[in-house]
Amino acid sequence: MGHEEAQRQPWKEGPEGSGGGAAGWLALSDDDLLFRIEALGPQHDSDAVLMEVVRSQRHFFIRQEAAKRIRNSELLRGHSGDRHIGQILVRVMNRAEDIAYLERLVVESRHIEVRKAAEAQLRRVLAAAEKRSG
Repeated sequence: MGHEEAQRQPWKEGPEGSGGGAAGWLALSDDDLLFRIEALGPQHDSDAVLMEVVRSQRHFFIRQEAAKRIRNSELLRGHSGDRHIGQILVRVMNRAEDIAYLERLVVESRHIEVRKAAEAQLRRVLAAAEKRSG
């Protein structure tokens, strides 16, 4: 069993039981949770509850959809080691201040998907910065 398999946690379908202290959105079925996430408007103030979903044991697709809706991408930085969330994180990075972080992910991420996404986003950010300066 590889390193990644040893760290994987089993997917839990549907609501998280009361034994885990889950409440609110995490008590919803997968379909209802996904509907709630997708129904959020662009100016929502639900980053905290979305981060609960990102940190949960829910299916990676649901966690990815929650990550896509996070307005403050800084909250996702602690989850760059998760290949599904890491890909979402790097796609929202577009400021000059993000360059060092993207460069670090290219070198340090153990997930090829995150490294490739970080490389692509780094190229975009550098090209945009060059275009603005020259």
